Amino acid sequence: MPRDEKFVVQGGQRLAGSLDVSGNKNEALPVLSACLLTSAPVTLHNMPLIGDVRVMADVLRGLGAQVTPRPDDPHTWDISAPQISSEELDRALFRKLRASITLAAPLLCRCGKVTIPIPGGDKIGKRRIDTHLLALQEMGAAVYEETDSYLLTCRDGLHGANLWLDEASVTGTENIIMAAVCAQGETTIYNAACEPHVQQLCLLLNRMGARIEGIGTNRLVIRGVPELGGAQHTIAPDYIEIGSFIGLAAATHSSLSIRNVSCAPLRMILKAFQKLGIEVEQAGNDLLVPAHQSRTIVNDFRGAIAKIESAPWPGIPADLMSILLVTATQCHGTILFHEKLFESRLFFTDRLVGMGARIILCDPHRAVVQGPAPLHGEYLTSPDIRAGVALLIAALCASGESIIDNIYMIDRGYEHIDQRLAAIGARISRVAD
Repeated sequence: MPRDEKFVVQGGQRLAGSLDVSGNKNEALPVLSACLLTSAPVTLHNMPLIGDVRVMADVLRGLGAQVTPRPDDPHTWDISAPQISSEELDRALFRKLRASITLAAPLLCRCGKVTIPIPGGDKIGKRRIDTHLLALQEMGAAVYEETDSYLLTCRDGLHGANLWLDEASVTGTENIIMAAVCAQGETTIYNAACEPHVQQLCLLLNRMGARIEGIGTNRLVIRGVPELGGAQHTIAPDYIEIGSFIGLAAATHSSLSIRNVSCAPLRMILKAFQKLGIEVEQAGNDLLVPAHQSRTIVNDFRGAIAKIESAPWPGIPADLMSILLVTATQCHGTILFHEKLFESRLFFTDRLVGMGARIILCDPHRAVVQGPAPLHGEYLTSPDIRAGVALLIAALCASGESIIDNIYMIDRGYEHIDQRLAAIGARISRVAD
C-alpha cells in the first residue's frame, strides 16, 4: 500500500450507524506463523485485510508457503507449507513488523536453523526479545549474536524444559508455545502471557494435534508431539478495535452500534471507559454506545484523582491507552494515565496539546489529562498504529480541518478505516501526498 497518502478530515461531525469488527490483528500474525509448523493445509477465517497481515503473508510466501485468499471470500485464507526454507527469509520484509519474531520457533522446528533479523514494528520504546532467546536456549537451541540478527540452530532438535519466563511477553510466550508443541518431552511455562490472542493460538494448535493444557492461565503444560496436522480456525474479533470504536463514539458524542463482538475480553476495557463516564449497552452480540453520556470522570475514593494504568492481561491493554487518553480530553474532570509497558507510547500527546488538549506529560510513562478541552484542526503525523487512530479520533471531534500523514501506520492495523468511517457520517478522504 502507498506510504505517501494522507487523510483529510473535516471535524465536528456527529456520527451514526453501525460498524463491524475486523479479525484480531494480534492473533492473525502468530497464527500465520503457526501454519508453518505443519506440512498439511490450514484454513483461516475472518482474516483482517490490513498492512501487517499482508506483510506477514508475503514473508511466508518468500519462505515457500502458499498463502491463498479465497476469491469468493477474501477474509478466508488457505495456507499450505509442505516445503519451506529458512534460507529464503526476506530480511527487509521481516523488519517491517514486530510479530515476525514469532517465525523463529516454527522455522527452527522445521528447518533446524534460521537467521532472525532484529524485528521492526511500532517505535513505542525498547522491545527486547531476550525472553524468546533465553527460553529457546533452555530447550536446546544455540543462539549466536550477529551484527543485526541472531543465528538460531538446533542440531539435535528441541527438548522440553521447565521454563520461568523473565517477563510475561506475549510474542515470547507465543514463540515458546510453538517450539514446545514440536519438542521432545514435556514443557512447563510459568509466567506465560495469557492474552486472548495467546489463548486462540493455543486452541488452533490443539486442533492441529498439539497437547496444550492450562490455556487462559499463566502456567502452561505442553507435551510435544511428533507432527501436527491441518485445521480450520476463525480469528476472533479484535477487542482493541472494539475499544477504538467505543472511544470514537464517546469523543464525537455519537451513537454507534458495534456489531458481532466477543464480550468476554472486554470487561476491563469497559471498566476503563466507565471511569471516564462512558457506558456501553449490550444487545445480543452487539454493543451500543449511546450519544448521551455523562462523560464525567469518576474520582477514586475520598475524591482522589482517578487513574487508568495499563497491565498485562487481564489488565487494561497497553494498546488502548492512546484511545482512552484521547477520549479523556473530551470528558469532565482530571485523570492520570500510567503506561507501564512502553516508554514512548505517550509521546504522541504533544500533537494533542497542539490541538488544544490540556495534558501534562509528567514523564515517559505518565500523563495527566484535564477535560473537556475543545480541539481544533491541525497538521498531524501518525507515529504508530494506535496513536495514529487516536489522532484520527481527535481530528474527528475537533473543529475545522485536520490533515494526517504517514497513514500507512494506521493502515497496518485497521482495515479500510476511512471507508468504514465515511459510511457512518465522517467527512474523511484519502489523498495522495
